[in-house]
Amino acid sequence: MKKSKKLFAVLLSLCLITVMMPATAFAAEAKTGDIVILHTNDTHCNVEGNLGFAGVAAYKADKLLETDYVTLVDAGDAIQGDVIGALSKGDYIIDIMNAAGYDIAIPGNHEFDFGMDTFLTLVSKANATYISANFLGSDGKSVFKPYEMKTYGDKKVAFVGISTPESITKSTPVFFQDENGNYIYSFCDGNNGKDLYDAVQNAVDDAKAAGADYVIAVAHLGIGESENPWTSENVIANTSGIDVMIDGHSHSVIQDTKVKAKDGKEVILTQTGTGISYIGEVIIKTDGQISASLVSGYTKKDSAVAAVISGINANLKAVTEKVIGTCEVDVDDYDADGNRMVRNQEAPAGNFCADAYRAVTGADIGLVQGGGVRAAIKKGEVTYGSLITVNPWSNQLGVIEATGQQILDALEHGAKSAPSESGGFLQVSGLTYDIDTTIPSTVVTDDNGMFVEVSGARRVTNVKVGGEAIDPAKTYTVASSLYILTQEGDGFTMFKGAKEVTKESITDALALVQYLEKDLGGKIGQTYAKPEGRIGIIKAYNSKDIAASIEKAGKDAIKAYKAALARTTKIKSATASKKTSKITVKISGNSNASGFYYHVYNAKGKKVSSLSKTSKSFTTKKLAKGKYTVKVTPYTYVMGEKIYGKITTKKVTVK
Repeated sequence: MKKSKKLFAVLLSLCLITVMMPATAFAAEAKTGDIVILHTNDTHCNVEGNLGFAGVAAYKADKLLETDYVTLVDAGDAIQGDVIGALSKGDYIIDIMNAAGYDIAIPGNHEFDFGMDTFLTLVSKANATYISANFLGSDGKSVFKPYEMKTYGDKKVAFVGISTPESITKSTPVFFQDENGNYIYSFCDGNNGKDLYDAVQNAVDDAKAAGADYVIAVAHLGIGESENPWTSENVIANTSGIDVMIDGHSHSVIQDTKVKAKDGKEVILTQTGTGISYIGEVIIKTDGQISASLVSGYTKKDSAVAAVISGINANLKAVTEKVIGTCEVDVDDYDADGNRMVRNQEAPAGNFCADAYRAVTGADIGLVQGGGVRAAIKKGEVTYGSLITVNPWSNQLGVIEATGQQILDALEHGAKSAPSESGGFLQVSGLTYDIDTTIPSTVVTDDNGMFVEVSGARRVTNVKVGGEAIDPAKTYTVASSLYILTQEGDGFTMFKGAKEVTKESITDALALVQYLEKDLGGKIGQTYAKPEGRIGIIKAYNSKDIAASIEKAGKDAIKAYKAALARTTKIKSATASKKTSKITVKISGNSNASGFYYHVYNAKGKKVSSLSKTSKSFTTKKLAKGKYTVKVTPYTYVMGEKIYGKITTKKVTVK
């Protein structure tokens, strides 16, 4: 009897212990067999903002409570974009990503911004495996593995890496060359996209042959029109075998768009935007169903990762928080509608940078590409760190002697995409110019996006240096980053061979600091409150433009706009004199116009005569025999802005 009571007591105790045990004691049994792939892209050094790297790490830890099969990947552009990346040349970012538990990463174009040697050193330090099917060395072989195979239970998933072929022009071209200027790295950019598609298809086929049940492409391609023919959608449409494309580069927020592959199968396309606004989550269920979602509003933080970031910030604080001046206005790079005006029109932030480059070097002209201006300068105290954020790459400044023709070619190359955005759009100092967007760009580039020539009519007009018309044969001193002047960044090849007056003087960011402290006396004033008229954009009137302008300008401007609308210009006559071989143009109408642009083009589309004047007649210089086209554009000023009317044309023959 006593033994029975003792046995009962033992059994009762065991039952109570079992009931009182926490649910986590059974977590292993409760876990699913789902495969979870977490992903980020274009984090651009935003280590704490939005969800932050500590949030990414915490979310991964939470997922590991649900399944053993969790992989964290990054789709490129992690090490550049803010002071923490610039001052450490990406080293601090790798420390943080290691702490956060990244498993796989691919190189975006900005991974190369601190040089190839630096990047490869970072790769050796990273815990994540770097992959890319189309990043090739001089031997034609992949620099990294084309894909990484992961095994989850009885399933295999291949991660195929894809880097944008734009990496050469959107980073620094010389980083991909040997000392003789020969390219020793490439990204399969030829044959109108086919080389890229073939490289990806080969990697997918190899992964399938190695036993992959699923293929996840981790890409830095983007969906923008300027990325054609290398967009993620292009790659999906021209390949077969990919199940999911995790994308980056265009900073797009895409949860789960379906894109048809070459074989007709639907492929999930997903992207998380930029700056860890979201954590991407792809789930492959045990029944083979695949879904993609974007995680937001997650508030947990991993304490270990947060501690790593805190330690790094403490090291940076003494430098970055040093106040070096004040700013009376917001010096903007975006307009009020959220458009990046620094990439397609004059922007105050661009003016400030170009002025700084010119002032600290003493050059005639200062140039800065729009893609190099990464932030505005806000009203209030200006710190060392805030100026590094504007120019975060620590590019070296230089000064070259360039001919007027080289400068004209550079402006034409920079304006080729206007009014669309382009990282190569040139902000200027000491120089003014107009862009006639009604003229299609005739800039010719090679397969790498490098400038070759201007084959026809030019859209950049009215170029003046120091208020005087530019002389194509004259030599001017030009200050800019070596990225443009000697490294052919953004395709600026026209300066090749130019004499270097000053080489690697200071970095672009330090030029901003010196300009503020010494030239501006520590105060950024009203000069940079708005554009100054350095870059004019010529476009024909259309109802949408007018409606938008009227809405912005208000009722007081309606009468002025109506008056501008009513102005019409007609070419009354365009005659060629047999005696002088000159063309005389006479116009009628538009009595209220402030002036007129007269342009004359030969049969090949080359501009042979150009003048801006207020009179209604114009006579060219002596011209060769042949057929010519005369174009006249009236302009006036409304609310301080130059407004252009409809372009009229007439053909004439010099006999």
